[in-house]
Amino acid sequence: MDGLRRDRLWQVVTERAGGSWPEAGWVGVVCSVAGECTEADGAAISLRAQGDRQELVAFTDDWSSHLEELQFTVGEGPAAEAYATGGPVLVSDLAFEEYRWPGFTDGAAEHGLRAVFAFPLQVGAILLGTLSLYRRVPEALGVDALGDALILADIATSALVSDASSVNGPIAPWARMEAEGHYDDVNIATGMLAAELGISLGEALLRLRAHAFSHRIPITEVARMVMNRQLRFDTSAD
Repeated sequence: MDGLRRDRLWQVVTERAGGSWPEAGWVGVVCSVAGECTEADGAAISLRAQGDRQELVAFTDDWSSHLEELQFTVGEGPAAEAYATGGPVLVSDLAFEEYRWPGFTDGAAEHGLRAVFAFPLQVGAILLGTLSLYRRVPEALGVDALGDALILADIATSALVSDASSVNGPIAPWARMEAEGHYDDVNIATGMLAAELGISLGEALLRLRAHAFSHRIPITEVARMVMNRQLRFDTSAD
């Protein structure tokens, strides 16, 4: 049954790609299919690594992008937990998880998020990132939708590997060294702040996150303010 389900979903992905190598890479196509097949209102795929390293490589809309960035800003949430534990995190009603991820649930509620389902992307024991499915209504994934999500998480892993390799086609834009990453400004601002204040990169990132969270603005916006010298931090905590 799983084999038939996987074949069906791969067919949907290849049909969506139009039979040719997708310009934005396979992972973007898989992300779109994941949202539709599970009846989610939005979906996002992020590469993750230890030490707060993260890159948003695919999302279905701005809403999903904001929710993924919110998790990066506060340093917690379903996707972060799925990556840390190596297992799916299924939340059918976010209202009951306010103590689990206080920073994330507060901001997510303001964005209209009510249910979220996060799946780790891994090759053997190696974790590469996460697939997140977002819903505006508090509702659990049905049995078929959950089965599709698990298979699509595996397909997304294959897509990440294919996109980053030139074996089967051109390297996807997100995987090219010269391509602009979603959090590049955050990385630059973190380095600038660390150098200016004589603190570690970890503490500098924490300062950026704290400012973004307390002022209810995206961390990418805070980073650009630092880079443009519109925002300065002193040696004490912001």
